[in-house]
Amino acid sequence: MGAARHILAIDQGTTSSRALLFDAGLNLVASAQREFAQHFPASGWVEHEPEDIWDSVLATCREAIAKAGLDSAAIAAIGITNQRETTLVWDRKTGHAIHRAIVWQDRRTAPRCAELVAAGHEPLVAARTGLRIDPYFSATKIAWLLDNVPGARRRAEAGELAFGTVDSFLLWRLTGGAVHATDATNASRSMLFDIGRGVWDEDLLALFDVPAALLPEVKDCAALFGETTPELFGKAIPVRGIAGDQQAATIGQACFAPGMVKSTYGTGCFALLNTGETPVASKHRLLSTIAYQLDGRRIYALEGSIFIAGAAVQWLRDGLGIITEASETGLLAPAADPAQDVYLVPAFVGLGAPHWDADARGAIFGLTRGSGPREFAKAALESVCYQTLDLIEAMHADWPQAGQGARSVLRVDGGMVASDWTMQRLADILDLPVDRPSLRETTALGAAYLAGLDAGLLPEPDRFADLWRLERRFMPGMPASERSRKIDGWRDSVRRTLSSA
Repeated sequence: MGAARHILAIDQGTTSSRALLFDAGLNLVASAQREFAQHFPASGWVEHEPEDIWDSVLATCREAIAKAGLDSAAIAAIGITNQRETTLVWDRKTGHAIHRAIVWQDRRTAPRCAELVAAGHEPLVAARTGLRIDPYFSATKIAWLLDNVPGARRRAEAGELAFGTVDSFLLWRLTGGAVHATDATNASRSMLFDIGRGVWDEDLLALFDVPAALLPEVKDCAALFGETTPELFGKAIPVRGIAGDQQAATIGQACFAPGMVKSTYGTGCFALLNTGETPVASKHRLLSTIAYQLDGRRIYALEGSIFIAGAAVQWLRDGLGIITEASETGLLAPAADPAQDVYLVPAFVGLGAPHWDADARGAIFGLTRGSGPREFAKAALESVCYQTLDLIEAMHADWPQAGQGARSVLRVDGGMVASDWTMQRLADILDLPVDRPSLRETTALGAAYLAGLDAGLLPEPDRFADLWRLERRFMPGMPASERSRKIDGWRDSVRRTLSSA
């Protein structure tokens, strides 16, 4: 492995795929990105073409390697991070999916989830998985595919089909169908995995009517998953790291100590609080999940999920047409009329934590005749700040000891953190310091770190944490009275938006 000192990170997201090449010092050498189509066949339904995902991943990997001027022999390992919960079922012989991927945002199984909750199954699911019964997770998506694609259930029971989240599908393709596996973090988002025992749960498989023959092997986040077929990149490259995107960002932000919290702002927003080796059962509608698993040791987190963050800005661009580039919101928002309190509750696909209201839909409050693009931009950006506040407050209520570490600072990453105005407003609304790292590609960094760790190129977590670097700290400065008034307005708007209102 003498000359192999680089790590290729595949970051497969909801709206685009990216490939990032790091050297052994975790310096970014080259990157490539490709967007792909979103499909909305019915209200609340969101799908991806599996071949679009695969084609975009393969193309960006090859482009990043070419940009770096490297031979594939220089790459020691590949790490994969992915949009979680998005569900694929494919033919084991051909590798082709039997249907479009059902995306994590998709709400088509809400009626089935409501039936399961009404039947009293949620305590069992919460105790075993740390999750709530919700269309967000994979289990009911799998059952929908088996019940709606002709012949799928029979073929699944016969062992002819394979289920996987995006990481597992990519691993299958990268290895030419030789490996059907996933990691503990992605497995923990399926609603079929016992996070305490670290195994697929037979009771849950029966409850959701999912055949065990569909399921992948579950491994540590840093492990030898398999090797790519030589024809893909000119040489077989080992895949040595996998983690779901939010867990990868937690690793990339070096949140290895209990009490540390990070929040990632992409299509959605996801905050994870490290709770150590014991899962915390939430009383405030948060999730307990596996933060990472190394050497068979599971570390847990409390997670709050916001379905719409950056997607609210995309809606301003693509739905309303009031901006042409997402970055324009950072210029419009500061110029908004301060006398107008316009609130956007972006429940386009329901509300996530701590409300978990699948039937809520988006709404705007406080409009006046003078409201325009500036006020809409400000409301979209502020909605992300308010939703983060809801998550952080719920976390501290669930795990009071978080106040010593987590309440002191929030580490942030994702596309939206490039906006200084948004990060300052986030600090103001939270009344907390907000830390933005020097390297903002923390999700890909986490995947690269896992692969490099298993390849022997990178140090253990405690030493890796020493490498984390701060780019800017945003300190709260909003007067308490203004903050309180704005938060009261937000909470009133959410109350009016809930489906039970």
